[in-house]
Amino acid sequence: MRERLHSLGWALALAPFAWAAAASDPQVSVHDPSIAREGGTYYLYSTGPGIPWYSSTDLVHWARRGRVFPGEPSWVRQAVPTFNGHIWAPDIVPRDGRFYLYYAVSGFGRNSSAIGVTVNATLDPGSPDYKWVDQGVVLRSIPGRDLWNAIDPNVVADADGGWWLAFGSFWSGVRIVRLAPDGRSLEQPEEWHAIAKRERSVLVADEDAGPAEIEAPYVFRKGGDYFLFVSWGLCCRGKNSTYRLVIGRSRDIRGPYLDRDGRDLARGGGSLFLGGNAAWPGLGHNCVVTVGGRDYIVFHAYEGADGGMQKLKIAELTWDSAGWPTVDPGALDTYRSELIPWQPPTH
Repeated sequence: MRERLHSLGWALALAPFAWAAAASDPQVSVHDPSIAREGGTYYLYSTGPGIPWYSSTDLVHWARRGRVFPGEPSWVRQAVPTFNGHIWAPDIVPRDGRFYLYYAVSGFGRNSSAIGVTVNATLDPGSPDYKWVDQGVVLRSIPGRDLWNAIDPNVVADADGGWWLAFGSFWSGVRIVRLAPDGRSLEQPEEWHAIAKRERSVLVADEDAGPAEIEAPYVFRKGGDYFLFVSWGLCCRGKNSTYRLVIGRSRDIRGPYLDRDGRDLARGGGSLFLGGNAAWPGLGHNCVVTVGGRDYIVFHAYEGADGGMQKLKIAELTWDSAGWPTVDPGALDTYRSELIPWQPPTH
């Protein structure tokens, strides 16, 4: 039986996803989604020029609202001369009454990259306090100097309230570094850890991305455990995408993150969490949002029947007897977003 997502006040108990939208209704087309909630509204941020963003009150019907940056951050061209106008992989993080939006800029296929952050007192553009204030570069990678890539930021707090930045794409994989309390710079002395890798020959030129197809880390803390999601494979190739999600678990945010078979993700391990199917051949780059005591994974998937167009997907996480998150693969077919016109509230 199909049920519709519904809200009960703003405690928001979510029923299993199912959708009444007609097949011809437009869906939300995003890459690398990140979601936060303020008041009764969810805000969704995506890769694209200026960081496109959307709003929703039910996680199903989304209105396109504009861009975070009307142009581009002032520092970008100097840091990344080959920047092509697309700001990548935003990660929205509420902290101490404000919202920190981390993002990446890069030359495609190069590790000439940087992670920046912009801060706002509110996500509601109707508020007089709404104003994004860019804080500049947090971290930068330089070809020939670094064998890692400063893109795909994810910021997570540890059990003691410390800030950590997980990031990385291809090259030597995924790393995590401790942030200073201001969330805009690295803690001193610096503390870095490699937390996920795939095999890469030492003979591959340092300037090349190489065959180590791993990126898009997301660390989710549940109870006393940290779960690391990463995307393996190739994104952005439509129906030929090989993207899929793998997972590991650690008792320490620094790692090691071990998969279900006890293999370290920093040594090539990783348990398949969710892969594609015939209709949705590739999927990945996730975040997790908790609503009404339930956890939901948010990601994008490529629809084969629509020329491989990337679409927003949301699925509930359940937790097995061993404490691992699981997801129903059928959610790929049952969740369907609906893009609706924006209508300003009336007063």
